[in-house]
Amino acid sequence: MPDNPQDSIERRNGIFFALSDHRVLELAGRDAVAFAQAQLMNEVAALPEGHWQWNGWLTPKGRVIALCALVKRDAETLWLVLPDADPAELAAKLQRYVFRSKVKLTPRDDLFVAGAFRASDVAIGDAIADGAAIELDFGGEGGARTLRIETAPAIEDADALARWKACDLAHGLPRLPPTQAELWTPQMLSLERLRAFSVKKGCYPGQEIVARTHFLGQVKRGLALFDADGPIEPGAEVHGDGNTPLGTIVSAVSVGDQHLALAVLPLERNSDAFSVNGMRMNERVLAGGLAR
Repeated sequence: MPDNPQDSIERRNGIFFALSDHRVLELAGRDAVAFAQAQLMNEVAALPEGHWQWNGWLTPKGRVIALCALVKRDAETLWLVLPDADPAELAAKLQRYVFRSKVKLTPRDDLFVAGAFRASDVAIGDAIADGAAIELDFGGEGGARTLRIETAPAIEDADALARWKACDLAHGLPRLPPTQAELWTPQMLSLERLRAFSVKKGCYPGQEIVARTHFLGQVKRGLALFDADGPIEPGAEVHGDGNTPLGTIVSAVSVGDQHLALAVLPLERNSDAFSVNGMRMNERVLAGGLAR
């Protein structure tokens, strides 16, 4: 996140700009909630209507395929706001498990996602603002943010889009490009910080791995935030003292001359010097307040 984010024009004016890397997948029908409860990693059934949560879908081995903000509009309608995954591809994969369930999976190409660096007038915490547009409170320790879902596209602003992604990373919300999908468990991505998965609900793909890791205390790796001297690519190897391999970059973004990255590293590590491709990286403290 920029050192003084309030200095940007879009933050001062609260202008909505296109989150062009976010798209919406709708689950609708009598069994939509039951289907999502059985497939996704968080507790959908207990989520009140008009609220949202962090959620995702896992492989049977407990690796994260896609992360999303799940919006429960009503008892038969769920929206999965996907920051990186292709909704059509995800729908095709989920369709294999529909069987006789009364649920329709629809990529909502008619909906557009926008963001603004200001607070919503109505949406607070996990309660959505539902009207002509749907608004979600994405604020955290770094300041207020609002995500909006509407039927008309917002203005394109590449710098604002990069700042939004930088805020995600600064709060520990991993942005997973295709090269990083299906590689990491929820615990490796420290998704307990966002309350994005459940270890108590019934069976779902990967649940056994997630629960066993939690209850047996086998969490050995998690997210770390870095500020680097130059651009970094996801998948790059992180080295510690003596050029010892430590982990992997999962998300990265550049905003002007600032370069942020999230890496999966051992929770217990002796190194206090970090580098990628010979380039120095400084560890930073993850911001809080984005859990829902």
